[in-house]
Amino acid sequence: NQPQLVTMMAKVLPLLLLPIIGSAATFSGPLALPLKQSASLRLPAMSSNLRPSMHLRGGSDPLEVMTKETKPIEGQKPGTSGLRQKTKTFMEPNYLDNFVQSAFDALVETKAPLEGGTLVISGDGRYYNKDAIQVIAKIAVAHGVTRLWIGKDGLLSTPAASAVVRSREGGFKAMGAFILSASHNPGGPDEDFGIKYNCENGGPAPEKVTDLIFEKTKGISQIKSCDNFPTIDIETIGTTKVSSADGSKTVTIDVFDSTEDQVTVLKQCFDFDAIKKLFDRKDFTFCYDSLHGVQGPYAKKVFCEMLGAPESALMNCEPKEDFGGPGTPSHGHADPNLANARELCDRMGVAKDGSPITGQAEEPPSFGAAADGDADRNMILGTRFFCSPSDSLAAIVDNSELIPYFKKEKGLFGSKGGIKGAARSMPTSCALDRVCKAKNIPFFETPTGWKFFGNLMDTPKYCPFICGEESFGTGSNHIREKDGMWAVLAWLQILAAKNTDASKPLVGVQQVMEEHWKTYGRNYYARYDYEGVDKNSAMKMMDRMADMADKWPADAFGDFKIDKADMFAYNDPIDGSVSKNQGIRFIFTDGSRIVFRVSGTGVVGATIRLYLEKYADSSSDLNQHPMEVVKPLGELALKLSELKEFTGRDEPNVIT
Repeated sequence: NQPQLVTMMAKVLPLLLLPIIGSAATFSGPLALPLKQSASLRLPAMSSNLRPSMHLRGGSDPLEVMTKETKPIEGQKPGTSGLRQKTKTFMEPNYLDNFVQSAFDALVETKAPLEGGTLVISGDGRYYNKDAIQVIAKIAVAHGVTRLWIGKDGLLSTPAASAVVRSREGGFKAMGAFILSASHNPGGPDEDFGIKYNCENGGPAPEKVTDLIFEKTKGISQIKSCDNFPTIDIETIGTTKVSSADGSKTVTIDVFDSTEDQVTVLKQCFDFDAIKKLFDRKDFTFCYDSLHGVQGPYAKKVFCEMLGAPESALMNCEPKEDFGGPGTPSHGHADPNLANARELCDRMGVAKDGSPITGQAEEPPSFGAAADGDADRNMILGTRFFCSPSDSLAAIVDNSELIPYFKKEKGLFGSKGGIKGAARSMPTSCALDRVCKAKNIPFFETPTGWKFFGNLMDTPKYCPFICGEESFGTGSNHIREKDGMWAVLAWLQILAAKNTDASKPLVGVQQVMEEHWKTYGRNYYARYDYEGVDKNSAMKMMDRMADMADKWPADAFGDFKIDKADMFAYNDPIDGSVSKNQGIRFIFTDGSRIVFRVSGTGVVGATIRLYLEKYADSSSDLNQHPMEVVKPLGELALKLSELKEFTGRDEPNVIT
């Protein structure tokens, strides 16, 4: 009988192994042997939490540091959100090892507290995530790390990883985190993988650190690793202690519920009882799509267990290594936009171009939302209504007093007396600017990349702080990453505050935005993505526009009058650092804009992003289709950039 045999082995095996591993070994949990994950042996637990404190003799000390030679691998430069390449590239010999070693070399140079340090290692669950955790753990231990924090099954959303660094065990115990994700990019053996390092504040490493890592990759000659370190059982919650052969050093591995730290932080930001009352309304219906990314466990915890939503309200909430693959409506592309989150959009009555779909047998839900692969992005929908990320950010800031954390009364849910600062990435529409100007909120415009918000969020006089990007990222200073769950709860809190009287008609996302436009006007907005473009051609196009910045002829802009044409550079107001070449801007006197950027999140070629924005004041027609309104700007942009001539592209791959 197999179960009886396993139970007997659990009792007898430690006694049989005692002469081999020595009397120093203790057994109070399932034995973790240095086997490959596919062949790992798991025995029934003999206590609730503790796995063995062990060492192996016979020349196999699990903490012995080994050094192997290596050579630099070209192209390991972190982009906007870390290093991303095809999964099979990461699986090539030493590719991941080289980058991780280079990161530790950079940390040594910056005097990070490696010796005796605590490190977070987890990811979004995409293919190769589990194997990469083992590789990083061995290298980390070789560099003095003595405690590893890992989410169950190797899963932590990017915002949850930031929450773990900032709040677990009282906060700021971890020196940083390796986050394994390519964000919204597809996952699978033939798709994309990624890795980035977050620092001790829980936020992405700043440019000075990522630049140093890249420099280290170009001169690397050796990798230090504890190759005999046992394979970590990431599927079982609990603690394992691994000791050196002489007993002088012990490494502790904690595997924990991936949702607990982020949920704890979110409880400090929102009034869940008030939101639950919204869910209890008979005229309020809700659906949420995790797109088979890491958000599934968090969605079940927050929306079902805490707010009482039925599980039928959740879509695609089982994390998968390929995010569902090509057979799903999203084609395995866990990117919460109108093109990829089609299952959700169809359910909500929203077409691919953002227009309403009518004629459904059942009325679409009142509120819908989606997350990307690592759950740091969000999409907000109302009944037959798409809320653009730029509008969502502006509306959240405008209504921030309805969110407990941002109330003007000090002390409530940690509130410091109302919002003190706000920021957007440069390509994001100027809708936020108008709110900040009207409400006298300090405002900042940064380059694309959440790391650029970090210094502002670490400055007390600007906190509480809200920020966001047009690429479906929104968040606040509660952590140091954009947070898809936070954005959804912010909207639900706003709606809860506007719907306290159940006898009155439900106020939804569309009604909130229409009221916002009546006050501030509307920034019609669209983004064209030209993916897989030859990088040299893309850079030549950008260089030409930069060279022409002050040379454009007066008649180059047709009916539009130019106010400024430049290459955006950012002077960080906190540390004085300068980030150059952050995108071409054409700013017109009527508030319209054309922006060009070469994205740093793709893995094949380059992606040219073209952003188009046309402002309409509150007395204008505020119900036009954005694509039609910005069409003249799009035609002008293609003429100014000579995009077709440089790239050969007639049409964008995606329009958002």
